[in-house]
Amino acid sequence: MSASSTARRIAATALAAGAMVSIAALPASAHDDDRHRQPRVEISRVQADSPGRETRSNRSLNAEWVEITNNSRHAVNLDGWTLRDSDGNRYRFDDYRLAGRATVRVHTGEGRDTRTDLYQDRRDYVWDNNRDKATLKDHRGRTVDTESWGNRHHHRR
Repeated sequence: MSASSTARRIAATALAAGAMVSIAALPASAHDDDRHRQPRVEISRVQADSPGRETRSNRSLNAEWVEITNNSRHAVNLDGWTLRDSDGNRYRFDDYRLAGRATVRVHTGEGRDTRTDLYQDRRDYVWDNNRDKATLKDHRGRTVDTESWGNRHHHRR
């Protein structure tokens, strides 16, 4: 067998091996695209209208909340992330890690932060009952998720 024939066989084997690796990697790439369709961290629920009479009591304020859910298996550090309404009211997450497959409820009123409940320590309502938009941004100011409710373009004539 000649040296050039051996070199061609080695090259053909290397190309075939490379093709097999590429084929095996295709399903992983397709799966990665699925992962990007659903946000890792999202606004999963909003209770904008505090049940009962709105008395501005701490109990009533804390019945207004936004839930943030981590859909991944890994914890996400929310330090420096923000949650805003349409009027520019802002809550900043401070030194908080959201566990994988976990949800935290961000209440409007005052309270003691736990791993499942955080408090904005406000004395007035944040979320408009009829229409508003909650925006979650990461520590770099990039929008991670938004949730809107109500008819924002309703005009009476």
